[in-house]
Amino acid sequence: MSEAQPPVRHIAPVGLYERNKDRPFLGSTSCSHRRLVAGEWTELQLVYEVGASGLADGAGIKLAMKFYSDWALFQTSDPQAANYVSAEYEAGPLVPGQSPATIQALKVRFDQKGHERPYQKAIVIDVIDGYLNPGDRIVIRLGDRRRGGPGTRVQSFVEQGFRFRVFIDPLGSQKYAEVPGDCVIDIVPGAPAALRLVAPRLTAPGPASLLLRAEDVWGNCCTDGTIDATLTLAGPQGEATQQLTLSSNPDDAPHAYGWRVHRREVEFSNGEWRIAATAEGLIPAEAFVTVEEDAPRAFYADLHVHSNDTVGTNDTAYNLSYGRDVAGLDVLGYTANDFNVTEKAWSEAVGLIDDLNEADRFVCYPGTEWCGNSAAGGDHNVVFLRDGVPQFPTDSRGQPVRSFEWNESTRGKLRPGAWPLDDLYAAYQDDPEGHLLIPHVGGRRCNLDWHHPDLERLIEIGSAWGQFHWVYAEALARGYRLGASASSDEHQGRCGGGAPATAVFGARGGLTGVLADRLDRATIGRALRARRTFATTGERSFAALRLGDRWMGEVVQASADDALDYRLLGDRGWESLRLYDGETLLWERDLHRELGLSERRIRLRLGGARIKDRYRGAYWSGGITVTGAAVQRVDPFGFDHPEQGCWRQDATTVALRTVTHGDTDGIELTLSRLAGTRIRVDLDIGTYVKVGNPLTPPPNPHAPQAVLEIDGDALLDGAAGPSGGITRVLPGTELEVTVERVTEAPLPRDLSGQIPLAGLDLAADREHPLFLTARQRDQSRVWTSALFLTA
Repeated sequence: MSEAQPPVRHIAPVGLYERNKDRPFLGSTSCSHRRLVAGEWTELQLVYEVGASGLADGAGIKLAMKFYSDWALFQTSDPQAANYVSAEYEAGPLVPGQSPATIQALKVRFDQKGHERPYQKAIVIDVIDGYLNPGDRIVIRLGDRRRGGPGTRVQSFVEQGFRFRVFIDPLGSQKYAEVPGDCVIDIVPGAPAALRLVAPRLTAPGPASLLLRAEDVWGNCCTDGTIDATLTLAGPQGEATQQLTLSSNPDDAPHAYGWRVHRREVEFSNGEWRIAATAEGLIPAEAFVTVEEDAPRAFYADLHVHSNDTVGTNDTAYNLSYGRDVAGLDVLGYTANDFNVTEKAWSEAVGLIDDLNEADRFVCYPGTEWCGNSAAGGDHNVVFLRDGVPQFPTDSRGQPVRSFEWNESTRGKLRPGAWPLDDLYAAYQDDPEGHLLIPHVGGRRCNLDWHHPDLERLIEIGSAWGQFHWVYAEALARGYRLGASASSDEHQGRCGGGAPATAVFGARGGLTGVLADRLDRATIGRALRARRTFATTGERSFAALRLGDRWMGEVVQASADDALDYRLLGDRGWESLRLYDGETLLWERDLHRELGLSERRIRLRLGGARIKDRYRGAYWSGGITVTGAAVQRVDPFGFDHPEQGCWRQDATTVALRTVTHGDTDGIELTLSRLAGTRIRVDLDIGTYVKVGNPLTPPPNPHAPQAVLEIDGDALLDGAAGPSGGITRVLPGTELEVTVERVTEAPLPRDLSGQIPLAGLDLAADREHPLFLTARQRDQSRVWTSALFLTA
């Protein structure tokens, strides 16, 4: 017999086994900051420490954030420019017998679609020519300042628990795993910069509620502390001044978030009232209230609000409370992306909505967003108008009503549901009075090839995605009886006409004005379905169109000697009013021309969108040059946030940088004279950077430039056109540039009149969907619902 051999011990680095067993397998992440101020410039360091898995040659790391964030786009090409991101390797300690890692380099890039929703925006780091050991570190600097760059601009809106999430592909197989332990940062408001007033624009005599809040430069409601302010109410009987304090957490707020707001009841008598609020060091606020006997009651609704149940910011309680206590909404519609929300989150949200719903104070509806691709019908909101448990995620027959099901808990599986849009119609068509479907233009724009006349009563023509006059006009031209609505489609925690962000949600969120006798679910629901509505671009403006005692939204018969009555109430002065029959312009008023065009003041106005789909923004840069006269004053209108604006580039040129998503921006120039001048506009039009270097955005392929030239004398003598200006219509969606004369007279806040039908040349025995749209000097807009009129 042979002698027994002792067991052979394997060779391994001393102590490495125990050390690696103590490490998290996928590694860990740490961050230099736990708190940031919205919109601030900073350098942020995130460190990924390699776990027990190690990283192979060709492995990858992704540092990702949610797609809704408007954190400035990162770049890797210019270390001295803004938002430069770098990644560096640091070797960890070795144990006896352990070889150092062989990695030669890291390759860094930024990709807006670099990972899966919701963590889509990703810094992608590739491991080049070698492997990494457990315990090695990769230091990622966002806004690396070491070579002179200014840092990175943080997202512009507040978020409790903003997250950076790290994913790794340890084997280089393109299969990424989530590293446990996100980097969590609270993004808080900045210092108070401005006051904002919310007041009813039209009301009957008696008490009405005013709400005053303080905002930072990005439109976030400020928190913590107090602000002493003065409220001045100037009415028909004179002027009165009241002192007040904006304090955190008012007594009547069940969910306390520290917002600096003040709400009070004011007794109003007949007439127009001007309300002004001032505080030391802050931009003042102003609002107008028109008080009339028997005034129709106009309630303001935002029917399209997301929370972090799906793709929004902050939790549902925060968003609903913000709508009531900060935005001062009368009506709010919570919206869950149907494919994304879990049944647990949906059930909790419905319970909270029922708790907050309070007749005569705050009406709240549960709702979903059916997220079908445009080829299957496109995005449609479902508002559940009745009390009780909504039919979601299954209908009364137990059939699924989600477009499909996919979220982080389904582990990548996509489960088809109610698809295409026909299946959604089938789910709710047995109870149309209990439901309201609203097609809208957002990421997956609605496809008007589909329509259900009993369920679809309104269409959304404005949101944080942009303004969409075209979708309303097209729907009416197809013969659809739809009313006007606008909402925020808020993804950033600021519903109710929320401030624009700097990325794809680049316009002010809209509001729907609802004419109803009482503020409760049933009454508001009936008014919405009756199309007794108008849409605004976030302001508390008022708009009405009638034929006798028949209101907008109704189907009416008319005779040739009838006339339409209209009424508009705003706060910045109405400059344009137009009546449309679907897509056809029938009649208009130019208030600049009516009040007398200036001999020395002109305006450059630009607006529209590149395309009808998701990344529609037109990115304008360039300016207007005036030779032969001095530019004495420059006044901007319609710019949405601090990264948009205009400035004097030199003695003759005013430069600008802005983005329009269907909205309009303008610059008014006061000249020493207009006669004898030469005016030239040179603008480049770019696109949103989905792929590639943010420092070199791609040009708009259909209209990369806009160039206009005109003499001041041509503007003066009318040769430029009857409106006193010249317009260049560009390939795109309502994309155009105008140079025009404007008035120096005050524009009316209160505009009313009649439009005789006899002058409109309406074809007999055919229904005409007649609606008004109007624009104020600050480029805000309203749309009335149509009157469906047969002459």
